[in-house]
Amino acid sequence: MSAHEKTLHPETGGIVVRAIPFSFDEKINPVWYPGRPEWSHMANGASLTMPYLEPFLIKTVREALKKASNQQLKEDVHGFMAQEGNHFQNHRRYNEILKCHYPKLADVEEEMAAEYKNFQAKSLRWRLAYTAGFETMTMGMTEWLIEARRDLFGNADPSVSSLILWHMVEETEHKNVAYDLYEDLYGSYWPRTWGLIYGSFHVAWASRKGYKRMLEGDRLWNKLTSRLRLWRMVTQFLIKVSPAMLRSLAPGYHPSKVKDPAWVSRWTDAYTDLPENIIPLLDTSHPDIPAQFVR
Repeated sequence: MSAHEKTLHPETGGIVVRAIPFSFDEKINPVWYPGRPEWSHMANGASLTMPYLEPFLIKTVREALKKASNQQLKEDVHGFMAQEGNHFQNHRRYNEILKCHYPKLADVEEEMAAEYKNFQAKSLRWRLAYTAGFETMTMGMTEWLIEARRDLFGNADPSVSSLILWHMVEETEHKNVAYDLYEDLYGSYWPRTWGLIYGSFHVAWASRKGYKRMLEGDRLWNKLTSRLRLWRMVTQFLIKVSPAMLRSLAPGYHPSKVKDPAWVSRWTDAYTDLPENIIPLLDTSHPDIPAQFVR
């Protein structure tokens, strides 16, 4: 058994917790995909939300955990919290570098901190519906990012690309947890549906605030050519992610019924064989970006 396999702990059920300390060069270009600032900053804007969104999700499921009745579900919730905790810590390290380039991002962070603080005053059902809804949306995001990885990450900075795709792999692994926890405690269809819509669009709007500031900093926001490229990427996002959101509204839906991308299992297999203390960086120069790590 490799050192990486030992990250599976009894209290997390079958969810693997990978404490990966991604490192980012202080001189990294925020336009981590050369020549594609709009796409780079869309992803950067999403990264900016993580240290505010994911602690909110963790606090919500931790509170709900006290009321859960299923032992396996309780173990899975622990795995969910551990994975999400590792996610936002890595994103925070990257975000600190972004703020060095774009100091006005601090204002966006202040707004998000205030919003999620206000959310904490809402009912547990409201917060858990938001959590389950947002986690449902990430399934469509995962499918898009992995299936289109050649276009979205080819020849891009490997540290940022690997961070994003690792995050998506683990979103796949815990895709059932928030949904099952909501169903265990409440099981009401309409609040969960509202949570999907509101949670998804709230995070998307917060991300937009971030990438707008960065494109303004690059003096691109008011340029028509840049705006057209941005709209193209936003349209691609909506076309790819919306079907996943719509299918989740169908009666009898459950995340476990959605087939995971095959690349996810290849990533997890490659990680299992990775030597200790090696950060799993993907080879973005390869045409297929295989689930094999640069050593």
